[in-house]
Parts: sequence; structure tokens; C-alpha cells
Amino acid sequence: MPNMTTEPKPQHDHNQHAPAADQPTVERVDLAVTGMTCAACARRIERELSKQAGVRSAGVNFATARATVEYDPAATDSGRLVEAIKDVGYGTTGAARAEFVVDDSARPAGSGQQLERHLRGLGGVVSASFNLGTMEVRVEYLPGATDPRALKRRIEEFGYRVREVSGAGGGAAEETEAAAREAEYRDLRRKFFLAAVLSLPVLVVAMSHGAVPILNFAGVNYLQLALSAPVVLYCGAQFYRGAWAALRHRAADMNTLIATGTGAAFLYSIVATLAPGFFAGAAAGGAMAGMGGTGDAAHAATHANVPVYFEAASVIIALILLGRLLEARAKGKTSDAIRRLMRLQAKMARVVRDGRERDVPVEEVVVGDTVVVRPGEKIAVDGVIVAGESAVDESMLTGESLPVEKRAGAEVFGATLNRTGSFTFRATKVGKDTALQQIVRLVQDAQGSKAPIARLADVISGVFTPVVICVAIATFVVWFVAAPADVRFTTALVNFVSVLIIACPCALGLATPTAILVGTGRGAQGGVLIKGGEALEAAHRIDTVVLDKTGTITRGRPALTDVVVADGSTEEGELLRLAAGAERGSEHPLGEAIVRGAEARGLALPPRAAKFDALAGHGVEAEIEGRRVLLGNAALMNERGIGVGGFEERASRLAEEGKTPIYAAVDGRLAGLLAVADEIRGESKAAIEALKRMGLEVVMLTGWRAPRAEV
Repeated sequence: MPNMTTEPKPQHDHNQHAPAADQPTVERVDLAVTGMTCAACARRIERELSKQAGVRSAGVNFATARATVEYDPAATDSGRLVEAIKDVGYGTTGAARAEFVVDDSARPAGSGQQLERHLRGLGGVVSASFNLGTMEVRVEYLPGATDPRALKRRIEEFGYRVREVSGAGGGAAEETEAAAREAEYRDLRRKFFLAAVLSLPVLVVAMSHGAVPILNFAGVNYLQLALSAPVVLYCGAQFYRGAWAALRHRAADMNTLIATGTGAAFLYSIVATLAPGFFAGAAAGGAMAGMGGTGDAAHAATHANVPVYFEAASVIIALILLGRLLEARAKGKTSDAIRRLMRLQAKMARVVRDGRERDVPVEEVVVGDTVVVRPGEKIAVDGVIVAGESAVDESMLTGESLPVEKRAGAEVFGATLNRTGSFTFRATKVGKDTALQQIVRLVQDAQGSKAPIARLADVISGVFTPVVICVAIATFVVWFVAAPADVRFTTALVNFVSVLIIACPCALGLATPTAILVGTGRGAQGGVLIKGGEALEAAHRIDTVVLDKTGTITRGRPALTDVVVADGSTEEGELLRLAAGAERGSEHPLGEAIVRGAEARGLALPPRAAKFDALAGHGVEAEIEGRRVLLGNAALMNERGIGVGGFEERASRLAEEGKTPIYAAVDGRLAGLLAVADEIRGESKAAIEALKRMGLEVVMLTGWRAPRAEV
């Protein structure tokens, strides 16, 4: 069943306005398609989807095995699009199923069929059925487009009261698709290894050409038949099923080439093995065209056999299975990038409803919900803070290693990490509208996009198979006319099969989209997002490279750089030891940098603080070994009446050098100054120089002022 994601219809609980009457609603659905073997398959599905009523646009990407359709929900729905794909001989995967038991006493006036139509009108519903006898409603839906909660509301809108919900599973669309791809990979791996093990001895016999006595015996052809039959009939069965499905729809694809070529070679070899007299003239004449068959004419005549081509059928199937296996592996690795992004999202959210806090799955958060976030928790969805303040680590979005101070009115984003204080916020964007989901969609669109050269390859692939078949038929006719009368049929047949087999491993429609698929996936793993195939193809015209400073040129992880001790205060090592002891209770990246700096210098850290208090937006306060330690900014020192003296100038110089100064006070007196900075990567200089040698202009993008950035 389908694995799809849709952009849902506007909902009132998402604070969206209904579209104007002259602006029809357009929905988008992504379908994970199974059974495609070449670009011609993708084009056939694309044409069929485009013919459906209400479809505005349809695109099918062979490399990602995904169809993207924009349609008018008033004219069609997801279920009809799925049926359209099945009608041309392909499948879809990934739907979940939910079952609802409704209250018979609340039966509305509408019929069961009207309820089914009402449910199918909800975006993401594939099918719906209602059993009036048991009062059960069964719905197949797309996890990325709707959920059981929305289905329940839909049923209750019709007039029934839902008493029980069961079977509401299926998980996220990405995870469902991953499971389907893993199953496909295991099946291909099993068939490939079996085909390889059985084909290898057949290939050895064929390549010996009768020169190896131990392999030159009367029943050798029967041995090859026994070894090749499982390869062709089991391992290669999918190609023959695909060819038959294409034939039923008056089409041809790569399955047609593979099935025709290997099938002709296999059937010819069976006849040559079981009824060699039929081809006796060919064996005696020695006019057979070579394709790596088992022996020459003299050898064939010796054993009253004729050349057979079992190895051509079995080895070709094994090699094509290997190609499919590598393709499936590449797709699986690329999808890992998206799955890792999805795992960044929080699983649960603490919302306030009816005056009480309750933990709910993040999928159940709706726009307008009040969400509570505690220190160390991930933020569930996008929103605006209404109460409280904290420091939020937004590095997964911005790359900035330092947390951002947040107060009432500030915007927060799902999947970012709350570091220190607690706060509540009002949800403004949920589901597919969050910033994280937009990044996921960007990666999916880039992987599913077609570069101009890929579209050209699709056009060529659409006519490639029919052209090859025509060339093979023409080859048969020419050799049948030109060859000697006693061997004309066998010569023509073998050359016919040769043309088909040579054309079988065609990667014309696969090479470019697979390169885009793998390239964008690897880029996403490294934090590089590519807008689409057209942008990737235009990359050779780039003359300027803009690099973000934090996390690209720098490590994205602050480190301790300076320790300055005030006159008459404690020693440098003691100051750093006390500061690290105070920061051991902090989750702030600056505090973690101080602790790492102390450990790197071999200092023995004191026991954990007897008292610890994180002062949001200012610093920390702790009691270490009976001494009061205060770490923070100048505002905190002024608030506590601690004079910073001449250290203001030193702090300014450190800030100009790109470092973050932190004042330290012990027992109410200024003890010194520590500095933390995001260090430059060791390989950054070499990488930038390499870009310049390529003739590219390199620009650094940073929020710092020019003097500080030039340091």
C-alpha cells in the first residue's frame, strides 16, 4: 500500500483561512512506488497519473521510486491515484490501518456509503469501508498526511460517536518506507547470492570451450540446465512478471529486454539439450555466432550436441540482480539522511489542557496549544514563548554553537534543545509546517527532482526498449536471409538473442538520477542541502563560494582559550579549577568548554557544588568547597556590586578577537577573566586555499562586525 505524504487541506485548527471561491484547493501527495525497473516505467506511470481527472501535475522519479502528484481534491482523491498506479501494473507501499467501533444509538440519517465518501474526502485517506452489521469502520490512511485523531473527528462530524479505536498503527511514513526498502534489499540479496553460486559453475563450463577434459562429458548440457533453471525460474521470475505486466498494457520496458533476451537464450538451450538433432546442421556447419557458448562446432559434433547458452541467461540475470542490489543499497543509505533528520524531532510534548499538564505524542499537538518545556528537553513544535526565559541550543538549525537567550515573545523551533530555564510557549506551527519538516521536505524535493539531463535521458529511455526490439528483429531477418540455408534459423536466432542481451544492462535512465540521489543524500549527512537537480547541474558555473563561519570554518564547539587572573587573587590553576567545579552543574556550552579546558590541563576538579543556581541570561552561581563562585557577564557583576575595574578593556579586546569573555568572582571579589571561543578547524585553511586555486572567490558569512571577523 502507498507510502505518501501530503500537504493537508487547510484546517480551522491551524489558523488558516479557507481558499477563495475562485481559487480551488490543490493538494500534493507523494507515493512510494514499487515494481519500477527503468525510466520507461516511470514515464508510463507519469502518463497514467496525468490522465486522471483533477490531476494538475504528476512527476515520477525512478531513482527515488516516488511519484509526486498535485490534484484537485474535489475531483479525485489519494485512493484513485493509487488505483491508477495499480492499473498499469505497479504497486505502492506504506499505508497504515485504523479501525473504529461507532455507537449504534447515534446513527445519523446518512447511509454507510455516504460515510465512506465522507472519509475519502479527507486528504490522505486511501480507502474506507463501513460494516453496518458490526458497526466497524476500517480506514487505510497515509501516516504522513493524516492520523487516527483526524479520522475520529471526521467520523464524529458525520454524526456517529466513536466508542473504540484499534489498529491505529503504521508509524511514520519514512519509517514504513524504510522497512519496505529493507525487505526489498534482503530479497534481492538472497536471489543474487543464489544466482551467483549457481551461475559460476555454468560460466566455468561455458568458458572452457571443451578444452578441459573433466568438464567435457556427454551430459554437461544437462548439468548446465539443472543449475540454470533455478536462476531463471526463481531468481529471474520478477523480470518475467514485469515483462508480462508491461505486455498486458501494450508497453515495453527493461523487463521486456531482460525477459526476451534471457528467455530466448534459455528456451533455445533447452531445445538444443533435449532435441539436439533439430540443430544438427548448425553444429556441423560451425556457423554459430559466438556469445560465449559451450564449445565450438567440433566439440558439439563430438557429443552429438549443439552449442547452448545457459550461461548467457543465468549470468545476465545474476549481474542485473547485482545492479538492482547496489541500487537498493544506495537508496537505503540516502534515505538514512532523512531518517536521521526525522529522529531529531521530539516524540512527546507536555501540553496544558483543561488546566492540567499532560504528555501527548507530538503528532497530537495542534496550533494554539500551550506547551511546557523544562531544562534539558527538546522543543516539540514551533511556537512563541508566553512565559519564562531560557537559553536554547539551536545548532541543529543554525550551526551556531552558543545557545540563544529566549524570553517572552521570542520564537522557538521544534527539535531544538532547551538548555537552562523552563518556559511555556504557544504552538504556531505543527506537523509539516515546522522548520524541521521544511528541511526534510527540501531534502526530499532535491532527491526527487530531475535535472534537465535526466529528463532528456527519460525521453530517450521511453523509446529505447522498442528500438532495441526492432533492431533485434531486423537482425534476425537479415541473418535469416544472408546465412546458409542449413543454419539460417539458428544463426538468425543466436544473433537476435545477442542484440537483446547486450542491451539488457542499460543504465541510461538510472545513472543521472542515482547520482543526484546519492549526492544529495551524502550532502544532507554533511549538512549541505541542495535545492534540486537543476541547481546541482548548474554548479559547474559557480564562481563564488560563501561559507558560513560557525560550524563550517570553525568547529562549532566552543573551547577555553584564555585565563586571566586579577592581581592579588588566586592562582590561575586554582581559579580555573573553581570555575570548572561551578560549571559542572551547568548544561551551557560555555560552561562545558570551561570544564573541558580544566580537564585538558590535568586539573583535579573539586566535588560537585553544594549549591548551584543557573541565572538565565547572566551566568551561574555555586558554592565550591565552602567558597562562593560567581561566573557570568558584566551585567551580573554589576548587579552583585562586584567591580570589574580595568578588566573591561581586556574583555573588550578578547571580544574583538572573536572570543566570549566570562567574568569570575570568588567570595564577592573579582578573581579574573576567562575567554571561550569557537576554534577554527585545522583543515579550513587548506580547504579555502584549494577553492581559491580552482579560481573561486571565497566569502565568509558571519554576524560579527568586520574587524572581529577579520581576526
